[in-house]
Formats: sequence, C-alpha cells, structure tokens
Amino acid sequence: MVTLNREHEAVFRAIADPTRREILGMLRSRPCSVGEIAANFRTSRPAISKHLRMLRAVGLVATTEKGTTRICALNAEPLRAVSDWISDYEAYWGTTLQSLKRHVEEER
Repeated sequence: MVTLNREHEAVFRAIADPTRREILGMLRSRPCSVGEIAANFRTSRPAISKHLRMLRAVGLVATTEKGTTRICALNAEPLRAVSDWISDYEAYWGTTLQSLKRHVEEER
C-alpha cells in the first residue's frame, strides 16, 4: 500500500482542478508559452499564471525563459505518485471485472 507524503498530496491537490488538468493536457503534446496557454481559456491571464505557479510548485511544469517569453513544459514525473496510488486498487478492479464476467456467463 502506497503512503502519500506531503509532496504527493500536493500533486493530488494540483491535479484536482480541471483547469490545471487541461493545462497539463496541452503540455503533453508540446511546450507552450504562457500566452499560448492563456489563449485557450476564458479566464484572465493572471488566473492562468496562478494555476501555472501551482503546477510549477509541485514540479509538474518546468518553465524556461526565451527572451521575454516564458515557455512551459510538462514534467510528468510527479504523476508517478498518482499512478502508484492507483495501482493499489488494480487488484480490486480485476477481481470485480472477473466477478462480472462469471455472473454474465452464468446467466447465459
């Protein structure tokens, strides 16, 4: 069983917000400038910057400066904590699906 420390809990809090999950989804395909990210949302640029600060704080986003532009890139490594936590439940899902399969086959 995976025990979550404070850093892992911070990752869960960061991905709990739909806007931050959408930002991470955008960065999966390629790095983007803060302006490019903000252009995809109806919220203000300062609000998007706040979301990006939180993602940076937990290590999910790395930012580099290119002239006056800040480029954001995904760092998926902190999501390993989420994957490890979820893996504790895979056995449950497997058992549940096997039970469903047996039930359906018995009904035939």
